[in-house]
Amino acid sequence: MLEIIDHGRIREIRLSRPPANALNGVLFNALDIALGEAAESASAVVVSGLPGMFSAGLDVPELLQLERQSFFEVLLSFMKTNKTIATMPVPTAFALTGHAPAGGMVMAIFGDYRVMVDGRFKAGLNEVQVGLLVPSIVHKALVRLLGAHRAERILVSGELMEAGKAAEIGLVDELAESPEAAVSRAIQWCEQHLALPAHAMNKMRTVARADIHTLFEADLESEAEAFTEMWFRDDTRKILTAMVEKLKNRQAKG
Repeated sequence: MLEIIDHGRIREIRLSRPPANALNGVLFNALDIALGEAAESASAVVVSGLPGMFSAGLDVPELLQLERQSFFEVLLSFMKTNKTIATMPVPTAFALTGHAPAGGMVMAIFGDYRVMVDGRFKAGLNEVQVGLLVPSIVHKALVRLLGAHRAERILVSGELMEAGKAAEIGLVDELAESPEAAVSRAIQWCEQHLALPAHAMNKMRTVARADIHTLFEADLESEAEAFTEMWFRDDTRKILTAMVEKLKNRQAKG
């Protein structure tokens, strides 16, 4: 589910749940533990994914089978993992090695830096398209990243955009030619920061990211409950179920 690769002082945590790195409770818990261990034993972190697919977002087919309380617990784990990413005491870069919609992009926006593979790969927060709303913490983090007007346009339309546009508007920080190059560049970004005077870089990073830490002073259980309420709406589940059936039919046709 995860691969841990050390590049000197930099730890790469690679999501490895083929075929799509779909996110579920087990993966959230494993990632949260791995990030915590990296915070103690590494000087910087890179979170990467499979070639061509960083993460397709929440594992909708699996999560549709859960009862309300179980789903709520998964969402709470997701929120806690995002908090861990946002409050990492060491520089944390994301190597978006392919598609990064929805939950995959959510995790990345809480990191320090995002490198994405150029080309046909898509990124964005498309929750509205499937009848969902992003949690308010995610909305505020996107406003921090892009500004209120741009964040509004992306969230209300649920737009999925190609990597070039994602870089143009600042959703990702730079592009790479291949999945391997995305990982290499994310590592290089970490190395550049570790080459700076540590006391100054770490203090400045703490000051500069104080606002994103403050976002997680919100009640995470209330955030998870609000998303759970939307997930269990009849109209939302109808859309999600149709999406899953369409995916199954596509896979059956090869």
